[in-house]
Amino acid sequence: MTTEAATAAFSVHRYSIFSMEAVLLSALARWANFYVIVGSSAGALTGLQFVVVALIAQSGGATSKREIKAFGTPTVIHFCAALVISVLMNIPWLAVQHLAACLAALAVIGLIYSLTVIVHARKSTGYQPDAEDWFWYAGLPVAAYVTLGVAAILVWMLAGRSLFLIAAISVLFLFMGIRNSWDTVTYVALKRRSGERAE
Repeated sequence: MTTEAATAAFSVHRYSIFSMEAVLLSALARWANFYVIVGSSAGALTGLQFVVVALIAQSGGATSKREIKAFGTPTVIHFCAALVISVLMNIPWLAVQHLAACLAALAVIGLIYSLTVIVHARKSTGYQPDAEDWFWYAGLPVAAYVTLGVAAILVWMLAGRSLFLIAAISVLFLFMGIRNSWDTVTYVALKRRSGERAE
């Protein structure tokens, strides 16, 4: 192959990558309304966890700092993860690689945090989680952050379908937060009722 032919082939390949990247970046613009809804919902629902903590404080039950780190704070983090994803997906990126790097960083940080949550849950003395709690508070968040990391790699490879995967993960973080908030409220309510009956 001559130098001119190699240069021409490289130019065509480079142009095709840039055109694919432009298509993916324009596809992000079509997701703007979706992420506005998810982001605003995540921001509003973060306040829900403050209500949950207030209910726990009013119930008079003894709750250790480790239990809050294992079962309370992760719920706020889920809402924040959905909010951060929404922000990242609405930034007018100049290159897809920047978006992929930010999503990958979020996935790594979230995975490390989820592993620390498992450590706190295992060392909790005031409440022993059952199988359902392990799934919602430990297993599912780890799986979500791993999947987010995979989606970040797919975005970097200019795979447009990864946008649907990222959208599903952001909604999953919302549902995990809502479910865990509800679980905490019902647990505190039932514990308070049983305490009143005992008195």
